[in-house]
Amino acid sequence: VQLQASGGGLVQAGGSLRLSCAASGRTFSNYAMGWFRQAPGKEREFVAVVSRSGATKHYADSVKGRFTISRDNAKNTQYLQMNSLNPEDTAVYYCAAADSYSTRATLYGYWGQGTLVTVSS
Repeated sequence: VQLQASGGGLVQAGGSLRLSCAASGRTFSNYAMGWFRQAPGKEREFVAVVSRSGATKHYADSVKGRFTISRDNAKNTQYLQMNSLNPEDTAVYYCAAADSYSTRATLYGYWGQGTLVTVSS
């Protein structure tokens, strides 16, 4: 499956952004979908995951209550709504697809190219 992330940009602290990830090539609903991020000088970290149906979701503690992951299987697209952004959220955000529901990046076999989110203070 091919993944194309979009929606990043520059936002002030306290603001919101919505990231999108469009999938093509294979049956989107066969995959759990996740978001990961990598800040400058840091390792890639898990942000959120949604199950194939969209019924089950899990978030990193750092974004819980501020970010919402969702998916629309009819549109082959997943989303990450990010609210109350702070400078620590600045990173390149990657969408990814996995055969199984997981928070571990190593289990994701398909990755998008990343979209940069910059939060200014």
